[in-house]
Amino acid sequence: MNVTIVDYNSGNISSVINSFKEVSKDKVNIEVTSDLDKIKSSDKVVLPGQGSFKSCVDALNSIDGLVDCLNEFAIKNKKPLLGICVGLQMLADVGYEETETKGLGWISGSVSKIDNHNGKYKLPHIGWNQINILKDSKIFKDIENNSHMYFVHSYEFVPEDKNVISATTEYSSKIVCSVEKENIFGTQFHPEKSDKIGLKIIDNFINL
Repeated sequence: MNVTIVDYNSGNISSVINSFKEVSKDKVNIEVTSDLDKIKSSDKVVLPGQGSFKSCVDALNSIDGLVDCLNEFAIKNKKPLLGICVGLQMLADVGYEETETKGLGWISGSVSKIDNHNGKYKLPHIGWNQINILKDSKIFKDIENNSHMYFVHSYEFVPEDKNVISATTEYSSKIVCSVEKENIFGTQFHPEKSDKIGLKIIDNFINL
């Protein structure tokens, strides 16, 4: 099996790479690339993202043909794709960080700044927080409800269809922290920074 982690210059993704390699234990070929042919021939794709919504979208668009390739992979061919952090947010129609920016549009909704209730809640939301699992998502197999995951974000994804929400976390409000729509998965938290439970989520995705 070939799992590709898309490297599109969106920041340091070494922890993502290391975690997938640790879980795969050489049984799965982990490729880190933006090569379109290698992405197309992959069995699964991971779309990480660090920084702002706009900077990540711009970085994706700066690689000729990459967005079309990802569309073909996830939407046309229905192969499993996991978006992590801003990788989840880019699944939306639009984001409002820095400026209004068009997303991939795979899961209808928008990404807006977390309401910190006039400074009552610190932004970015950094650290460990419990997740409330709302549906039997494939990537939460053998994960206990109210497990703690690691977060770093100031913006939240608000999907139009609430049925795609697989988990939420309580911060200033109920924040969507995981989605699942057919073959497309996304986590706002960082499974690669969430200790053994995060590695289990990565393992679940690899074993879909």
